[in-house]
Amino acid sequence: MREFKIDFNKTLKFALIAYAVIFLAGTITAIFGGVNLDINFTGGTRASYSYTGEIKQADFEKIVKDTVKKEFSLSNSTSLAGDTKTFDIALADKEALGAETQEALTKALQEKFKDNKIELYSSNSVSPTMAGTFFLKSMVAIIITAVLVVVYVSIRFRKIGGVSAALTALVALVFDVLITFFTCVLFRLQIDLNFIAVVLTMLGYSLNDTIVIYDRIRENERLNPDMEIGSLVNLSVNKVLIRNIVTSVTTFLAVMTIVVVSEIYGLTSLRTFAIPMAFGLVSGGISSVFVSGPLWVIWKRFKASKAK
Repeated sequence: MREFKIDFNKTLKFALIAYAVIFLAGTITAIFGGVNLDINFTGGTRASYSYTGEIKQADFEKIVKDTVKKEFSLSNSTSLAGDTKTFDIALADKEALGAETQEALTKALQEKFKDNKIELYSSNSVSPTMAGTFFLKSMVAIIITAVLVVVYVSIRFRKIGGVSAALTALVALVFDVLITFFTCVLFRLQIDLNFIAVVLTMLGYSLNDTIVIYDRIRENERLNPDMEIGSLVNLSVNKVLIRNIVTSVTTFLAVMTIVVVSEIYGLTSLRTFAIPMAFGLVSGGISSVFVSGPLWVIWKRFKASKAK
């Protein structure tokens, strides 16, 4: 198997510049374009209407606008089997859809599209209090996961400086989480329950790649106790690079299949999971190789210079 001879300590700055550009673009987009949060995080109402045949979204939107008279977002989706087509209406809490308005909307839609068998498919309302509680619990889950990552890596790799290894791995994980967030922002995807699932999945996936690298560093340090830390990390990362690339590409292709299916069938729920997941996988592969190891080298060199 081919073995690379890349100096990852020299490529760190290019990786950081690339991340900085993406973070800056995402931040600017979030400031001027806003962040599309699901009602589970903000509170509000979501109503879905099923129908048969074909209905132009513009025609459906006009009826909703004339009846609801409030700001809303509208999306169109089809079930994977293709037997159920729906229009999904979402309103923020301050614009919540009352029962009377919803009844009037259903009647107006059925009168306008008599041949399309329009029915209220589902309706869900979330209060601001419940939304705030859910958001807090989601953040707690992510923080607990991050703490467990630090503890686990610190214990497992204590022979090569467990705490330093854990903290640099955590930095790479933070980069991955930010990439998934800014992917949602840049692609104007709704940040919903799927986002939390993606973040927690990415924490585990990216950490796995980093652990493989740390395992090889630990092994090579035992075999080459006098090797300089930068050379040791380069040797270790180059030896597992092919493995990491193959794993990342294989998983990425699987997720991209989900992206294609979600785009073809208009499956919004899959789309908000698959697209940030795909970019998160790419970031996880890059951060594990180009960020965590080189940052750990900088830390170790700094500690060595302070000890002199």
